Amino acid sequence: MSVLSPGSTIGILGGGQLGRMLAVAAAQLGYRCHIYAPPGDNVACDVAAQFTVADYDDLAALKIFAQACDVVTFEFENVSVTPLKSITDFVPVYPPLKALEVAQDRAAEKDFVRSLGGKTAAFAVAQDESALPAAIESVGIPCILKTIRMGYDGKGQSRIMAQEDIAGAWTRTGAQPLIAEALVPFDAEFSVILVRSQDGDIRFWDSSRNLHIDGILSTSNLPAGILVESQQPAARDMAASVAAALDYVGVFTAEFFASAQGPLFNEIAPRVHNSGHWTIEGATTSQFENHIRAICGLPLGSTETVAERVEMENLIGHDADRFMQILADPAAHLHLYGKAEARAGRKIGHVTRLYRS
Repeated sequence: MSVLSPGSTIGILGGGQLGRMLAVAAAQLGYRCHIYAPPGDNVACDVAAQFTVADYDDLAALKIFAQACDVVTFEFENVSVTPLKSITDFVPVYPPLKALEVAQDRAAEKDFVRSLGGKTAAFAVAQDESALPAAIESVGIPCILKTIRMGYDGKGQSRIMAQEDIAGAWTRTGAQPLIAEALVPFDAEFSVILVRSQDGDIRFWDSSRNLHIDGILSTSNLPAGILVESQQPAARDMAASVAAALDYVGVFTAEFFASAQGPLFNEIAPRVHNSGHWTIEGATTSQFENHIRAICGLPLGSTETVAERVEMENLIGHDADRFMQILADPAAHLHLYGKAEARAGRKIGHVTRLYRS
């Protein structure tokens, strides 16, 4: 196990709010962060010691960045793997690039989880528009179409609720390879968030019950209820198996549907996750701090929940205009991401409320 002393530099690929919160956690442990991101509203740069603005496929810029860092991590999974392979000769990269490769391909991701004994909804691949009707027929209607690559927060998705919805669906969903996935009945959505150290130590946070609106996470609540809690052990076993098979280091998220069949795997995120934002105030050690601990070879912190009830609410678009009202609530902890523009569907911040008797 390689231990990085405080004062070392952590490279973070991606300049969004997850990178921002990782950099804050790293600074509290005495590390410097170097953000690498393409041009844009890179709010992580506001709290980092250094930043590089360049495209992810700029091999020269990536090399200079890597040589300035002691370890590199990433804040989201839509970073091309091929250019990143060029920096592994200069600096360790955690989580491993294999995790990125699996997470970036929805079909490969589901096949990988199935190979480890996990259950998923029925799905079929359509590599081109001509294959789409057969893929939909194989899983049945209703179903949901998802781009095999890219897509998050409901982007790159289209629902097929009736036969007439098939016309134009290929174009609506981005005119690129898709999976058709059966819509399964479920009673709740939840996530398993774990952290795995370089020597394989795994710790779990309590699973939250997640509510999505228009494909975007709206709230995460703890306790998650009897159904989720009853399915949490099996889901944890599945998530741990995936993390071990990937030789994973850092925070890892697996999303599940709580159903009559038990926990059904939905997708993985090889990174810190929106449904774990509650851990900043609601757990002894946040997902962000434990990710930094893991990639730097430090002992993992306790993941224990510290309140009887926790609610995390995403602030989307102009929701953050309520900041005065939120700050007047003694149970609330407000996090604003410093983004330049509030627009529909854009995450501007979040608020966590803790309730103790």
